[in-house]
Amino acid sequence: MKNFKSLCLILSFLSLNIMNSQKINYKTLLGMEHNNLVGDTIQLEKNTFIAFEKMKKAALKDGIKIKIVSGFRDFDRQKLIWNSKFKKFTTEYNLSEIEAIKEIIRFSTIPGTSRHHWGTEIDVIDEDFKNEKNPLISDKYENGGVFHKLKKWMDVNAKKYGFHLTYDNEPGRKGFEYEPWHYSYLPVSKKYLSKFLEIDIIEVISKVDIHGKESFSDDFISNYINNNILEINPNLK
Repeated sequence: MKNFKSLCLILSFLSLNIMNSQKINYKTLLGMEHNNLVGDTIQLEKNTFIAFEKMKKAALKDGIKIKIVSGFRDFDRQKLIWNSKFKKFTTEYNLSEIEAIKEIIRFSTIPGTSRHHWGTEIDVIDEDFKNEKNPLISDKYENGGVFHKLKKWMDVNAKKYGFHLTYDNEPGRKGFEYEPWHYSYLPVSKKYLSKFLEIDIIEVISKVDIHGKESFSDDFISNYINNNILEINPNLK
């Protein structure tokens, strides 16, 4: 415990100048490189890690055990997720390539465009129900669901620690489906998004080597950028 507290104190001290001095390169934004991560099995960007630990401690005092099931995700991991889903939808469900792609981007991103590449995103559950099968389903966070208590606490408290729902359920929002488990650490992710939008995203997507890429039309890429990448919680823009 002492070692952990010492780590947090050191990271807090270092983080005072991180965002001012840190150069955000394109490889970091695309999930191909990240030298600013903390954690073992699940890693987070340093500032995000510090803020999460503070939030986790506060939640525990209220009887809520926040558990991260997904944090930083690199390019290769996102590529594996994409290709696995594409294969499943086209072979097991006999969907066309276009249909499979539309189904994938309900919840999953094209590799290189995932916010999880930044280490600022967390998918959370209540650790008391850590053995729940298929936990990341929106109904489980609503009234009567196993994670409803967690969601109510997050609704009231998450913003105090800098965390905002990324894909909220505001009427009219396009792109990815509502994800009540997915939070973003605004103080860092907002800066990362600004830098990410300076990249030629069309070129990035066109060069990604993934299943179904041949079906990416110019219109599809344009709609994906506008509806999936940019249709997020307005607070995060």
